[in-house]
Amino acid sequence: MKPVIQRPVWRNGACRPDDLAEEVPIAFEYNGISHAVMLATPADLDDFAVGFSLSEGIVARRKDIFHLVIAESEAGVTLQMEIATEDFTRLKQRRRSLAGRTGCGLCGAESLGQVMRELAPLPTQESFPLAALHSGIYKLPARQVLQQATGATHAACRVSRTGAISHVREDVGRHNALDKTLGALASEGVVAGDGALVITSRASFEMVQKAAALGFATLAAVSAPTARAVRLAESLNMTLIGFLRQEACVVYTKSRILSEHCA
Repeated sequence: MKPVIQRPVWRNGACRPDDLAEEVPIAFEYNGISHAVMLATPADLDDFAVGFSLSEGIVARRKDIFHLVIAESEAGVTLQMEIATEDFTRLKQRRRSLAGRTGCGLCGAESLGQVMRELAPLPTQESFPLAALHSGIYKLPARQVLQQATGATHAACRVSRTGAISHVREDVGRHNALDKTLGALASEGVVAGDGALVITSRASFEMVQKAAALGFATLAAVSAPTARAVRLAESLNMTLIGFLRQEACVVYTKSRILSEHCA
């Protein structure tokens, strides 16, 4: 399936072709059992399968996904994964199932107790240079191919301490874009280490949770965080930044002392 389709539209008094971001039902299936259905952009689906499985705590390690098949049909796409028996047993105990909207953040939690996962606080690290984040957000738009074509997608990426960006992934859903980036990093064996995550959306509770689950201690968003996201980031020793621009940002949690100032 193509991530972008073209159809004629009426614009400025003339009929002309326009690019639209595709939105397709994506089913996650583990050991033959359906778990969740998300609406997402049909691109980088191998990364989506891996990132979702890791960030939602379905598996703990990339190697615990033994086999992945991307099966297309007229109804959508099924990501068929074979996972470790221990992980599958735990998944069945959670009994989560979902027919969801685009990138539904809580992914079908059946009770209030399932919303807040137990995550260990992140280890204290040297502060991440804000100049690197500013450099990263400056470079990111040029890498957002789907956004340039359609104006309808979010993006996520990793930023290094030197300001280099990598593993840029896009999707109509902000959670999906982040999961795709996390999956790409995991599949290539890139650990969180000194890197930071940048997202072109607000920083919600579940975005903080997903980033922390894979060990990222710095999350920067182009929009605002929610109050719950700030509280969670603080409890996890994560530096959470919002309103990231080329020369400005707002630091909401200073779990690590920042050596630079931002607006």
